[in-house]
Amino acid sequence: MSKLIERLTTAFKLTEDLVDSLSDDALKLSLGDLPSNTIGEQIWCMVGARESYLQAIIHSEWSGFSCSLTDVSSNSSVSDSLKNSSGSCIDYIQSIEPNSIQTDFLFLLLEHEIQHHGQLIRYVYGNKLPFPDSWKDRYTV
Repeated sequence: MSKLIERLTTAFKLTEDLVDSLSDDALKLSLGDLPSNTIGEQIWCMVGARESYLQAIIHSEWSGFSCSLTDVSSNSSVSDSLKNSSGSCIDYIQSIEPNSIQTDFLFLLLEHEIQHHGQLIRYVYGNKLPFPDSWKDRYTV
């Protein structure tokens, strides 16, 4: 379990690093003529997944998706939501010995976070934005 917590912590930190490198204007960018939402809306989905999967882990069952992040175009708001949601997740899972259902939700949360990393790489490339060093090291972008 400690390895899974380590991987989640690393994934959450990578997301925070990327957002810390983005301006408010960058959060409003999409992928041009392609069907896409904005970078901020991608982050909204990540925060919502963290919050929703945490509830699923606490209750050992899915209880729906919800997200507390309301301003996806403000770097400070997005950054605060990322830090709060990652802290809540990590603090809770470190305080329990997860059962098999909770462990499945933890893996789903990790998969969701990493899938968004792949999407965000396309957004950063597509908008010719710079990657933070942590992303260059992890994903060789």
